[in-house]
Amino acid sequence: MFNTYKEAISWIHGRLKFGVKPGLLRMEKLMEKLEHPEKNIRAIHVAGTNGKGSTVAFIRSVLQEAGYTVGTFTSPYIITFNERISVNGTPISDEEWRTLVNDIKPIVDELDKTDAGTVTEFEIITACAFLYFAKRADIDFVIFEAGLGGTFDSTNIVNPLLSVITSIGHDHMAILGNTIEEIAGQKAGIIKNSIPVITGVNQPEALGVIEAEAEKKQAPYQSLYKTCRLSNEAALPSGESFSLETETKCYEDIQTSLIGIHQRHNAALAILAAEWMNRLGAAAISEEAMRNGLKKASWPGRFERLQSRPLVFADGAHNEEGVDTLTETIRQRFADKNVHVVFSALKDKPYQEMIKKLETEADSIHFVSFDFPRASSAEALYNASSLTDKSFDENPDSVKEWIEQKDGADDVIIITGSLYFISEMRKRLI
Repeated sequence: MFNTYKEAISWIHGRLKFGVKPGLLRMEKLMEKLEHPEKNIRAIHVAGTNGKGSTVAFIRSVLQEAGYTVGTFTSPYIITFNERISVNGTPISDEEWRTLVNDIKPIVDELDKTDAGTVTEFEIITACAFLYFAKRADIDFVIFEAGLGGTFDSTNIVNPLLSVITSIGHDHMAILGNTIEEIAGQKAGIIKNSIPVITGVNQPEALGVIEAEAEKKQAPYQSLYKTCRLSNEAALPSGESFSLETETKCYEDIQTSLIGIHQRHNAALAILAAEWMNRLGAAAISEEAMRNGLKKASWPGRFERLQSRPLVFADGAHNEEGVDTLTETIRQRFADKNVHVVFSALKDKPYQEMIKKLETEADSIHFVSFDFPRASSAEALYNASSLTDKSFDENPDSVKEWIEQKDGADDVIIITGSLYFISEMRKRLI
């Protein structure tokens, strides 16, 4: 048994990252041994390539504004490991984590000896979440963010009130498949028999896969892009605004606190989720709660302002689609500014393509590495760039000094490339 939080978390991190045997068998065995905590939770399940975390934040904030107590399970963490399991946006305590791990470890040790295979790090963390939320009688809803894919993701043992698929893009292709259709098939794996599913996916080939799976499972289905219309879209100094017409209502001048064109769509998806929760009789959410929730929602590392002079933002774009969205936001907001990018990425990501896209908007790029097993070297990133004004330093501590040199009134610094990287940068700059 673990006497300290540090010991408990070290044990988790020492586990396998991915199972030798893919599938949900180990999670099902864990839940059986824990007396099925997943069956005592009223959940919303969110999957997708990009936008999951922001959509979770929007839905949570809306539910909170409606008076509900809301748990969230998210990954990866940005500020502290504890935030992966949170209640009303507050991470659970070190002692709660230690207790959870001590409850689960004997079962994990037992399962490790069976044919199911070694229980992974993410499976243990997910099991901790189910166990914690099931014990808390005061929690009304829990929003689970899928970690990777959908079909075989550890969260997929939940039987939710509502399933949400945010977007489909090229990420984790070695595991999920090389085509949009294959990746969509994995994400659509969260669709359950007769459980409503809503989606913000806009590619016809991906939508076709999701629609077919919904029909197969006889799951009520709604596409944001096919059934709703966004209009009057505008960038605000510290957020976004838009109007939304759904099948049942017209919402004028919705405002969000999160910056980026994509956040309008994530917020619109959260409104659809609220409408469905009302329709199901699972919740009573007023338009006022929707508006206030979207305006108050916050999520670190998503075009987050870290400093005001010089103006520094951190954005967790970590794949091609994410960088496309980021460059669109840069074009819209900073067309007349000097844009300087600080970039790092994992070596298994398509960083060459990501860098090319960033070069269309960046006046300069500083490449660094950081302390993470899969982090690319700064030199490799530098060599992949064709920008004239570029530099590199393997030490992430170089970023602070580099930023201090870009303190003109027209200078904007964007830190991006990896959620793990911006987590490291936040610690150094805030």
